[in-house]
Amino acid sequence: EELIELWEYLVEEHELPVSLGESMEGLVRDRNGVFELSTNSAVYRAHHVCLALGRRGSPNRLGVKGEDLPKVVYSLADPEQYVNQSVLIVGGGDSAMEAALSIVDAGGTDVSLSYRGDNLSRAKARFRGRFGEYVKAARIKLYLSSNVTRIEPREVVLDQNGQTIKIANEAVIINAGGILPDGFLKEIGISVDTKYGTA
Repeated sequence: EELIELWEYLVEEHELPVSLGESMEGLVRDRNGVFELSTNSAVYRAHHVCLALGRRGSPNRLGVKGEDLPKVVYSLADPEQYVNQSVLIVGGGDSAMEAALSIVDAGGTDVSLSYRGDNLSRAKARFRGRFGEYVKAARIKLYLSSNVTRIEPREVVLDQNGQTIKIANEAVIINAGGILPDGFLKEIGISVDTKYGTA
């Protein structure tokens, strides 16, 4: 929230033109070194281009029936919007835990988390400790070794070790990682080296 406030301040202070709802489709550089960036609705020319794609790129989808319902999103925008709702978070990393904790703290919510793994070791310790306390206090319902099989307008269906579980539900937040657009980046002349480590 603080970062968004800073961006909004900078945009207003410097009268930056911002185009929303456009997706980048191509980037070429002419003989004079000027870039031509094309989107789905415009073409921009610039001497410099900064690609700020984030680490996730496009969010991973579950590929299940009902995933296109309006109640399904891929990131948490505002915990307050879920007050007095039944919310399912899908994922087992930092983003999923942070979303679950934030929504519970907003109050009046029924929060569940579904994760395909059998433990939550992917998340940072600072989230795991508080998350574990909320699960013990029954403030968050945890479904380990589970997969979403179907999303309905008023419920979500999980498979947990072969058992079907139906959860009354009004919102689904999928935090299952993302896919970087490696192919597109390579097309526009950017090479990506993937580094694997323990950090």
